[in-house]
Amino acid sequence: MRSLLILVLALPVAAQTLPDGPGKAETERLCKQCHEIARAISPRLDRGGWEKSMTKMAAFGMKATDEEYALVVDYLVKNFPAEDVPRINVNTATAIQMESGLSLKRSQASAVMAWRKEHGNFKSFEDLLKVPGLDAAKLEEKKDRIAY
Repeated sequence: MRSLLILVLALPVAAQTLPDGPGKAETERLCKQCHEIARAISPRLDRGGWEKSMTKMAAFGMKATDEEYALVVDYLVKNFPAEDVPRINVNTATAIQMESGLSLKRSQASAVMAWRKEHGNFKSFEDLLKVPGLDAAKLEEKKDRIAY
């Protein structure tokens, strides 16, 4: 019962995470089909990245018209552009922050957190590469977004 109350009270806060504008309602409706809004908007991508993400979501079963698809992509590009990408501190980030901010799989983010818990904070990119199961080439692409 307490969890339900917390969830109900949190709904207005979650709805406020998206700025007003054309495409807001469609973005909320389409993204909430599979996951929370925070996960949907966290990557901060350019137009090509948002289009790729939307195409991927459609392949997973997201139901949207071509008009809704275009409206949502335009909304995301305008309100969550790539240049606003925050750096991810791998010593303090949550699993979801690493998943979305560094494009890690859930298992990889969990492995980073487990390694960090067992071995302490990462001091360098080379330390991060010691985590089993991480794709060094993919991480290299995001190297400028990683903080320690």
